[in-house]
Amino acid sequence: MSLATIALGANLPSPAGPPDAALAAVLPLLASNGRIAARSSLYSTAPVGFADQPRFLNAVVALSTDLPPRILLDALLSIERHFGRDRSAALPNGPRTLDLDLLFYGDLVLSEFDLELPHPRLAQRAFVLVPLVEIAPNTVDPRSGLTASQLLANLAPANPGAVVRIASPYWPTD
Repeated sequence: MSLATIALGANLPSPAGPPDAALAAVLPLLASNGRIAARSSLYSTAPVGFADQPRFLNAVVALSTDLPPRILLDALLSIERHFGRDRSAALPNGPRTLDLDLLFYGDLVLSEFDLELPHPRLAQRAFVLVPLVEIAPNTVDPRSGLTASQLLANLAPANPGAVVRIASPYWPTD
């Protein structure tokens, strides 16, 4: 089995309901592709890039899986479509019903047309690194050799309130 790390995000309602309900509804679908080994808290995050949109809700899940990376990515894209995501019509960094990004797949380094591992922009994204550090602070980026904690420490200080842990009646707590 390999350990895949997946970022979850949403800022629009989906067929599952508000973004926090959608992210919670994704968990059993992810578990159908392996075993959830860890799950971060839920975070409210400021949009990046396109600012004129609602705040996002984000989390990170570590999934122990036998699926190869390409098959796992296809499963993630299928889950996004199930939740109303149309990547062909999307505004880059714009609002979305669901976003599932494959961040790491073990220590695999891969660069293909539509799949790059580790995720090429994870080191610049506090909304990914904060929940990742919560569940796996010592995960090493095989490209840079830095841990998730080091990548987060290297980011410029975020605006206060950019990434805030929140409670939700939908998101499971441990």
